[in-house]
Amino acid sequence: MTWSLSVALAERAYPIHIGTGLIGDRDLYQPHLSSSQVMIVTNETVGPLYRDAVLGALEGYQVAEVVLPDGEQFKTLEVWNRIFDALLQARFGRDCTLIALGGGVVGDMAGFAAACYQRGVGFIQVPTTLLAQVDSSVGGKTGINHPAGKNMIGAFHQPRAVIADTATLATLPQRELSAGLAEVIKYGLIRDDAFLSWLEAHMAELLARDPDAIAYVIRRSCEIKAEIVAADEHEAGQRALLNLGHTFGHAIETASGYGAWLHGEAVGVGMCLAADLSMRLGWMTDTDLARVRRLVTSAGLPTAAPADLTPEQFMEHMSVDKKIQDGRLRLVLMRYPGEALVTADIDPDLLYATLAVASE
Repeated sequence: MTWSLSVALAERAYPIHIGTGLIGDRDLYQPHLSSSQVMIVTNETVGPLYRDAVLGALEGYQVAEVVLPDGEQFKTLEVWNRIFDALLQARFGRDCTLIALGGGVVGDMAGFAAACYQRGVGFIQVPTTLLAQVDSSVGGKTGINHPAGKNMIGAFHQPRAVIADTATLATLPQRELSAGLAEVIKYGLIRDDAFLSWLEAHMAELLARDPDAIAYVIRRSCEIKAEIVAADEHEAGQRALLNLGHTFGHAIETASGYGAWLHGEAVGVGMCLAADLSMRLGWMTDTDLARVRRLVTSAGLPTAAPADLTPEQFMEHMSVDKKIQDGRLRLVLMRYPGEALVTADIDPDLLYATLAVASE
């Protein structure tokens, strides 16, 4: 079964297709290709698995390819530049289309390249990890990392379509499956307590890759994200809620060295810290905090930060964050599971207390 949703951005609206066996469906690509020139951007792991299926869907087009190294540590300016080298070597024009075939790193880098090449060309997201299918492929956030901060260099550039083939998850390592579930849990925590309860009841099926359960969480996650992005494309307001756990998580990723922790693992810890601070502020209860930690644990994710990451180091890395406004750190916290808010009104002592127990 295939589901199709829409991200409602007026004339720039685009479809999200979710189902099994979609990656080689020519009809899903054709409406979004501006010319015969198509550049596939993939990595060394995903390319050999799914390149041929995409090439089959693009028969008759002028297709070139760039294969990037696999890993968050390669989400750099130097590696990103290889995409431009390939585009220029192929003499691709401003009506070309990029296809991002891979996980979140490939999608972010290919999307950012599409935003910049000849001042902007089209691209299609073909996400092959759970994290990318439920989150990073939707919404138009693209970018690369800087040694001082994650995703600090980038642009908003919406794809023309998202083609999420759930069959690609069969080759996903279990650790990466769990990392994707962190973003799924996030959607329940920020907006849908009923979805959160469903996750609590069905986590075992998700970890076992039950096709119906996996398809449902991808669809529901994309529904929630599409609604938020349509209302706030450039994160001027409610879209910031999608960053629940991310400020804490990005600090862990940066401090540990990109690639040591998967993004979803760091976000899992970050959501637990957001719940802890929300409890200290008097919003969440002890029971709510325990519920968040229990759900994160059930997904196979850590709930504690690295033991050697001090509160001072946490604060140093959190101070380099896209949600800083007028020198004030804003955090996404929770009034209760299912309702989140963005606030800069945080008692520094309470924040320090949360960070002090982060690695326990």
